[in-house]
This record gives sequence, structure tokens and C-alpha cells, in this order.
Amino acid sequence: MFFPRTVVVSMLAFAFAGHVYAKSEKSEVCHATSEKQIASLFDRWNATLQTGDPQKVVANYASKSILLPTLSNKPRLTAEEKIDYFKHFMEHKPVGTINSRTIEVNCNSASDSGLYTFKFDDGSEVKARYTYTYKWDGRAWLISSHHSSAMPEKN
Repeated sequence: MFFPRTVVVSMLAFAFAGHVYAKSEKSEVCHATSEKQIASLFDRWNATLQTGDPQKVVANYASKSILLPTLSNKPRLTAEEKIDYFKHFMEHKPVGTINSRTIEVNCNSASDSGLYTFKFDDGSEVKARYTYTYKWDGRAWLISSHHSSAMPEKN
């Protein structure tokens, strides 16, 4: 049987496209987690603040992540920029406390948003809003974005 060239080319293209589509349809394997585990990630981050070592704090962040910090107008994208921020932030020994939160868990990602307060060694404190987004990198939950802003109203 003889097939015109356009029919053969079309059949091959269709077969190849189906193969590529099948490969891209592989389902993602979701890492099991819970709201409790996601809540503990703030505790992990806060504990690294207590070490006084900004590199330990930054180890909680994914290599491709953003920090929009409470006490700086500059977005921090690189590990070096985050270390610079935390070096100064940690000078007054901040301790964070969650006041209220909402956690959402998805497949290999999660978010933790709410209100927290930082108390410093000089007795001062900053009340702020926060959002952490996390992603599972195959080994650990890491911060992919962290936004924190001081409360606009002083009440």
C-alpha cells in the first residue's frame, strides 16, 4: 500500500506528539505533610535567628527565593543579600512569636500567613504581617518567598 508523503509525515508527527504528551503527563509525586509540620518551619527559622549566625537563617531559603524584609525597603534575592539583611536584623537578638496564622498545604508547596511580633533585647518590639511560601525540594521544605511588613496602625 502506498501512502502519500504528507500522510506519512502527519502520522509520524502525531505519534511523536503523543509520546511527548504522555511523558509530560507524568503525575507529580506529592510529599506528604501537615499543617503542624508547616507551622514548625517557622519555629525552625526562628530558632536559627537565636544562633546569631545569619548563614544558618539563610539556609532555610531556597536558592531561588525572595525575602521582602520587615526593616528594609530592599528586596533580597541572593544568599549574600539575605545574609547582609539578617546580619543587621540579628544585632538586637530578635525573637519572633506568631500571633495568628493561616496555613495552606498543596502538592509540594505550602503557605503560612498571619501576624507576628518580634521582641528585641532592648525591650522594643515590632508587630508585623507575614507570608512564608515553602516548596519541597526533594529533601527539605525551604522558603521560596518571605514577605514581612510592619503593621501600619500602631494599635
